[in-house]
Amino acid sequence: MSLFIAAGLLLGALVLAYVFAPLMRRRPAVGTALVAAGLAVTAGLYVLVGTPDALDPARRETPRTLDAAIQRLEQELRRDPKQVEGWRLLADAYLANDRPADAARALARAVELQPRNPDLLAQAAEARALARPDRRFDTEALDMLRRALEMDPAHQRAAWFLGVAQRQAGQPADAARTWEALLSRVDESTGAALRAQIQSARADAGLPPLADAPAAKAAGAIRVTVDIAPDLRSRLPAGATVFVIARAPAGPPMPVAVERVKLADLPATVELDDADAAMPTRRLSQVGRVEVIARASATGNANAAAGDLESEPVPAEPGAKITLRIGHVRR
Repeated sequence: MSLFIAAGLLLGALVLAYVFAPLMRRRPAVGTALVAAGLAVTAGLYVLVGTPDALDPARRETPRTLDAAIQRLEQELRRDPKQVEGWRLLADAYLANDRPADAARALARAVELQPRNPDLLAQAAEARALARPDRRFDTEALDMLRRALEMDPAHQRAAWFLGVAQRQAGQPADAARTWEALLSRVDESTGAALRAQIQSARADAGLPPLADAPAAKAAGAIRVTVDIAPDLRSRLPAGATVFVIARAPAGPPMPVAVERVKLADLPATVELDDADAAMPTRRLSQVGRVEVIARASATGNANAAAGDLESEPVPAEPGAKITLRIGHVRR
């Protein structure tokens, strides 16, 4: 490594000498001093912000075992503990190595760095449950799931785990309602497995079986067509999430119903109904008249934030057909 540094300094000296050549011819002492100062600054910056260890062949070698990879990740995170993705990757490695308690601790560190990331919160809650001998979601894990759903009411993973936690707590009716709100957001094969869990929970709660696609529910849906102004489309990446949100005009900010589409898919048409309830205890059919808004999120969260692209809210009732145009940037 010392040979490399020496060669680098020599190259730097040659470059600086060439740059300051006119000055060195006129004022040799000043020119030489500037070259020396330039080399000193370059070397100092490299020591302060460079990564000399990266030149070590041992650090460039690909880990041959999972244990070696974990060791490398741990070393890197000790050097720079603010790498959220590093903590997530380490947690995945711990789980693959059958170390769920370590995975839970790694994800807790990631949540400390990004406390408003619903994906992280759901993953950390799951890890806490896996780390317990009884595989149950404790109070802190439940809090993580609820925070994730507050930020993203349509978050599938958080909703699924919340239902699991409710079943564990002896609340099958609550679990059934939580999962029923999830049915319209999953694919057909996942929906079949989820429906079986819902039927089991409803049976435990003494509730009748879930009916198949009731026509009355579809009739009460609000059909929403969403588009975006052409000059705004390029402000966010094509994969950005667009939330179509129905909320009570004079009620709490929590959405009554929410659907998600990708920015790249606009214009798009979605239907908001009881299956899109953000909370199982508060549904569109119970609220009646709502206002509907479309928001392209800069953060990936359903909560409004500066930089989001929004439409104007439009009042609607179940059964209505409306059009929303995303036309301004939220300040």
